Amino acid sequence: MQRWLSRVPVTKDFPPDFAATLGGEASLFIIEMTTAPGCLPCADLWAKLAQYSRHYHWQVRTIGGDEALLRSGRLGLPWVGHPVAWIRPVADADRIIPIAIGTDHGVNLARNAYLAAKMLTGVRPAVGLRAMARFTGIVGAVDRVGATVRSSR
Repeated sequence: MQRWLSRVPVTKDFPPDFAATLGGEASLFIIEMTTAPGCLPCADLWAKLAQYSRHYHWQVRTIGGDEALLRSGRLGLPWVGHPVAWIRPVADADRIIPIAIGTDHGVNLARNAYLAAKMLTGVRPAVGLRAMARFTGIVGAVDRVGATVRSSR
């Protein structure tokens, strides 16, 4: 798993309101994730979300696979198994955005939480997705054959 994660781009550039947004939105959102006994990516993701929770004071809790299956269906996504992490407003269980499928680097999870919070508070999804492309390191990444991948912005 660590070998796989070493190939995942790490977010290095953050918007100026990143920390203020995440700290200020703590009471409005909750992170929920699925887990299963003996699941190594689940344990890794849980540890990173717990660290995120300590730093930004967001509530993190687990949900069952049945609930995750329903959520995936509502979004038209296939159920891929554990873990999946979602962000939703505390007061609205039906407005959900997945932020991780499997595990990821802690900074990437924070970036995804930031973008989900922005989208759930009124930023148009297209703007959020462009920001994700800008801050993920995917733009300008090198593909398997060595060609530079360009953004379609």
